[in-house]
Amino acid sequence: MDSARLLLLLALCGLALGFADTETIAKLVKFNQFKKTYNKNYRTQSEAAHRFQVFQNNLKIIDELCAKSKTAKFGVTKLADLTPAEFEDAYLSKVPMNKKDPSWPVAPLYKEEQIKALPTAFDWRLKGAVTGVKNQGMCGSCWAFSAVGSMEGQWFLAGHPLTGLSEQNLVDCDHECMMYENEQTCDQGCDGGLMPNAFKYVVENSGIDTEAGYAYAGVDQTCNYSPSVKGATIKNWTMIASDEDQMAAYMVANGPISIAVDAELWQFYIGGVFDFPWCGSSLDHGVLIVGYNTTTDIINNPIDFWWVKNSWGDDWGYDGYIKLEKGTDECGDNLFPCSAIA
Repeated sequence: MDSARLLLLLALCGLALGFADTETIAKLVKFNQFKKTYNKNYRTQSEAAHRFQVFQNNLKIIDELCAKSKTAKFGVTKLADLTPAEFEDAYLSKVPMNKKDPSWPVAPLYKEEQIKALPTAFDWRLKGAVTGVKNQGMCGSCWAFSAVGSMEGQWFLAGHPLTGLSEQNLVDCDHECMMYENEQTCDQGCDGGLMPNAFKYVVENSGIDTEAGYAYAGVDQTCNYSPSVKGATIKNWTMIASDEDQMAAYMVANGPISIAVDAELWQFYIGGVFDFPWCGSSLDHGVLIVGYNTTTDIINNPIDFWWVKNSWGDDWGYDGYIKLEKGTDECGDNLFPCSAIA
């Protein structure tokens, strides 16, 4: 008998004896379904009991989030057996992503008439410039996935076949640093990093390996870069103005762009436009903007949103994507836009 069924049996016995209530039974049923859906297996009964308690606490958080959001939907995700602290430790960057070197290049600004001429909707996935959603696992390598997404798009738009590139190459080999207020911020594998540092590494390394040639392991390893399985090169990289109209213009003209966000509240996102007013700007997660569009809320008001590619697998959000409200600096999405240049 698996641990979830044992918990349910004990709860049913407790109900019969007056020690449990129907609400607990309902939560146990939901927990059991969660385990089946996401193939969760715990090593011991005590671990299963602990995870059930975490799951119950998270159900309360989900209810609170749903009550506060206008259009975002929150629910049980595959991350629902992790405490918020465990989620942040395992999936988000420990390297602060708010830091910018003032010497970094910044793309020229687009003119007002160029911005007004932008299409009302755009999606690089429909043009073949985006690989499938990947899964960083319990490793804070989001920065590598964000940087690789930009480089994959750039390599494709330079006239090459769409090629999956190696995040593990960056995790293991990229230890580039940047200076900010006389302090170094360095890429640290599963502990986090910065997309511009990753671009600098690839430029100086004269390339990055393919994903097939240097497979993702989700842990820090010894560098094993091999020019024989090199998948792409880039010539340069740039920051983009911290303005969402400028970001849209650059993205449409040049390809998917890397951004950093505050993803603390993303743990239980399941759909809708993420417009949560309490989403902060302490940047801790690297992702990729691949397009934008407009939808409407329940009273038919238009809501602009970005299509954002995440790296938590295709069983999270919209097949691995999140609709992030556009034009409101949601989750600090305008603070750290950047792109590789092939």
